[in-house]
Order: sequence, then structure tokens, then C-alpha cells
Amino acid sequence: MTVDWLAYTRTSYDTVAVSYAERVRTALAGEPYLRAGLGVFAELVRGAAAGDGPVADVGCGPGHVTAHLHTLGVDAFGVDLSPAMVDVARRDHPGLRFAVGSMTDLPLADSSVAGLVAFWSLIHVPDEAVPTVLGHFRRVLRPGGPLLLGFHVGDGSRLKTEGYGGHPMRVHVHRRRPEQVAGWLRDAGFAVSAELLIDPDGSLPGALLFAGRGDG
Repeated sequence: MTVDWLAYTRTSYDTVAVSYAERVRTALAGEPYLRAGLGVFAELVRGAAAGDGPVADVGCGPGHVTAHLHTLGVDAFGVDLSPAMVDVARRDHPGLRFAVGSMTDLPLADSSVAGLVAFWSLIHVPDEAVPTVLGHFRRVLRPGGPLLLGFHVGDGSRLKTEGYGGHPMRVHVHRRRPEQVAGWLRDAGFAVSAELLIDPDGSLPGALLFAGRGDG
């Protein structure tokens, strides 16, 4: 897979930004385990050795997770590859900060964030690019800062060509085993602290992995 996946992902989410935002606007209200995971993450941020500070929601989409973290007392801001998604996030959450950027070259300074969330945004990143992404996550996190990853659980990938109101898309959706993602995290210098499986008997199970910089 070539670097075209970035261009395809950006274009796809530019195309579906408005429809996607409408779909997920109230999604967390029906997801108690995801809300609980974000609540634990917020508690970890407040109690971390990294101290209070900004928290990055990387791959923030229309900003619904960023906004939820803000209600939990976290100074959250969002970064997304899609300019249209960022425009929608700014429209829907005018009091919060959002910027365009790629997680493969994260436009944040070293040790600049007290925590980082990537909620179902790694699912379009090919295996060979994941170590680069996790390296940037570790680089921008302060020592002791928590990391929370959410992703689809399973094996293999599929090409998604349509979604969110019937709009055309071209993105690969990758399902991964928690132990595989945990191994990548350890290789990148993180210490994994907890794992939560969500709907493991369902058609599209998910997982949350909590980790921190290994030197924290």
C-alpha cells in the first residue's frame, strides 16, 4: 500500500464530513463503555505525573469526543487529516480548538501534551505506518502522560467504497487484535496498563487500550 492511502482518506472524509457529523453527534450517549473509558482517561490525565495541560484528540473527526472530554474537565483539542471535518468541528464546537494535521507527521511540539486519544482513527492506517504514528504519539506526550487507543477488533482489512449517506469513499478499514496493537505500543516505548474489550460477541467488536510513556 502506498502513501496514496493518506490522500484517499482525506478526500473520503472531506466528502462525508457533514453526514458523518450528523451520525455521530449523539453516538456517545448510547455507548456507556466508551464513556466510561473516556472517564477513566480523564481521571488519568488529572492524576498523571505530566500534570495539567492540553490533551490531543488525534483523528478527531467532527469533534464529538473532543467535546465530551471537555465536559469531563480536560483541556482537549482536536487534530484531523480532513479540512472539511475540522470545519465541521469548529462549527459545532466553537469554543474548542481544532487544527488540520496528519498523525503520520503530527504537527505538535515534543512533550507538549498531557494526554492523547486516538479513538477509532488508527483504523485507516496501514500496518507499516503504525510504528511511525505511535512514534509521534510518544514524542508529543509528556513523560507520565496517558494514551488511549480505540479500534476495531478482528483480522484483515476491507475496502470501504461508500458510507455515511451513500457518499463515495475509498478507505481501507483495518481490524486488529489487541495483542498486536499492544505489541506495537511496547515497541514504540509505551507501557500498556489496561485493556477493555467492547461487544466481543458482536459483529464489530472494539477495544480500548490504555498506555503511558515507558519512562513516566
